[in-house]
Amino acid sequence: MRFKIDENLSNEVVLRLRAAGHDAISIPEQQMSGKSDDEVSTVCQSEQRALLTLDLDFSDIRRFAPADYAGIIILRPSVQTISHIARMIDRLLPLFDTESLPGSLWIVDDHQVRIRPG
Repeated sequence: MRFKIDENLSNEVVLRLRAAGHDAISIPEQQMSGKSDDEVSTVCQSEQRALLTLDLDFSDIRRFAPADYAGIIILRPSVQTISHIARMIDRLLPLFDTESLPGSLWIVDDHQVRIRPG
């Protein structure tokens, strides 16, 4: 799968996704740090990449309709440490093989993954 990793997540997320065989690139790697949510979403659409972020603004389905994207994943960790988020990513990896991400909004917290189809 192809992922865009928002600037609010560490490079560890990129590395874990790549190690699992996914095509992942971060906002900072593309010199897009500080760009608006609209600019980030447009790039995700044009590159057909699912967005992985901590930014709750992307959960607004009126503004960012999941059906228009390769997927939106919003992480809601109880603790925003690199190791805690890395464990969340490790928990998500098997779901990429069993659940449909394109056109969906996934809200991921410490205990569950809620999937809203587009």
